[in-house]
Amino acid sequence: MTGVVLIEQVNVDASPETVFAAATDWDRQREWMLGTSVRVLRGDGRSIGSELEAVTGIAGIGVTDRMRVTVWDAPWRCEMRHLGRVVRGIGIFAVRPRGRDDATFEWTEQLELPLGVLGAAGWLLVRPLFSRGLQWSLDRFAAFCRTYP
Repeated sequence: MTGVVLIEQVNVDASPETVFAAATDWDRQREWMLGTSVRVLRGDGRSIGSELEAVTGIAGIGVTDRMRVTVWDAPWRCEMRHLGRVVRGIGIFAVRPRGRDDATFEWTEQLELPLGVLGAAGWLLVRPLFSRGLQWSLDRFAAFCRTYP
C-alpha cells in the first residue's frame, strides 16, 4: 500500500476547549463537514476504543468509513484508526492554543491508498478536490465554533 499525508488547518475564534468539543461532537459534524454524517457505534465516542461510522456522499451515493478512537487527549488531540476497505489509515484532530479564546484546529489524514501505483495515480487526481473539500469544511467549522454549543 502507498501512504499519503494531508494536513489542513484553520484559525478559530474560540477557546481550545470549545474547539475540541465542537470537533468531537460527532452527531453535529454534518453541520460543518461536507456531505458527511457521523454516528457512534460503540462506546461513548469520547474514549479510546469507541467506534464511529461516517458516511460521506451525495444523493445516496457515498463511502462508509468505520473508525476506532486510538488517542483521546481532550482538549488537545483525538486520533482515529480508519478501519474500512476503502478508507484506511489514521485521522487526527489537533487543537493548538493561540490565546485564551483563540486556537488553531488542524485536521490530518494519514491514508493508506489501495491498488499500488493505480491508487497513487488516482490520488494525484483526487487530492486537489479532497483538500479543497477539507478546507471548505474547516472554514465552516470556524464559523460553527463561534456559536457552539
